[in-house]
Amino acid sequence: MLRPAKPAWHKLNSIWYPLLGVALFILLWWVGSVNYGSFILPSPWETCKALWQLILDGKAFKAMWITTERALGGFLIAGIIGSSVGIFAGLRPKLAQTLKPIAAILLGIPPIAWIVLALLWFGTTGFTPVFTVVVTTLPITFAVAVEGARTRDEGLEKMARSFKTPHFMLLWDVYLPHILSYLFPGWITALGLAWKVTVMAELLGSTDGIGANMAIARVNMETAEALAWVIAVVALLLVVELLILEPLKHRLEPWRRKVLQTS
Repeated sequence: MLRPAKPAWHKLNSIWYPLLGVALFILLWWVGSVNYGSFILPSPWETCKALWQLILDGKAFKAMWITTERALGGFLIAGIIGSSVGIFAGLRPKLAQTLKPIAAILLGIPPIAWIVLALLWFGTTGFTPVFTVVVTTLPITFAVAVEGARTRDEGLEKMARSFKTPHFMLLWDVYLPHILSYLFPGWITALGLAWKVTVMAELLGSTDGIGANMAIARVNMETAEALAWVIAVVALLLVVELLILEPLKHRLEPWRRKVLQTS
């Protein structure tokens, strides 16, 4: 039975409601700047002007590139290792029970503690933020991979094995579609944490990157410039999520598109 076509306004809701949320946030930001003054909370316009000036001076793109390299580098290392080991551990309950306490210990250590240790071990080099990102996001990618593999459909697995399905096809066509529904939310969470940790590590012990420039803005009491760097970090996170993770999610989960189209 054919379903009636949805009205055009129904499709526009997926765009207008997020825009409404952004507009509400900007409005609250503007109200705060009016009440507290530009020194405490610069207005959105003043922040955008500061960001544009950083772009014209050539500082913005250089710092953003350095921070992006560190955040994505650490995230990719943690994602590949954590997801691979997590999937394997989820398929082997005894291994999962052995590794879970280690992941819990790593997850329980605050990022600031890892930054301090990394500064003692590696100094103010670029390896400090990368290392910190890896050790703080790896437990997240590991945990979601374990949970995804552990909750797989065992009935479907037994049926596939009864047909003597090759191991690679079993992993790709039976396990992975279910595991990905756990991995992508975990990856998005880990990616957001990766940017926060990178900027924090740069702010405390680096001479370049967005964090280091935020530290300079703090010393110079340039609140608008500090907020401009915050906007730059958020923009980078959204670009990576919307241009890399979301297309990858749609490509690896074609069944989800069909569900959304028929719902």
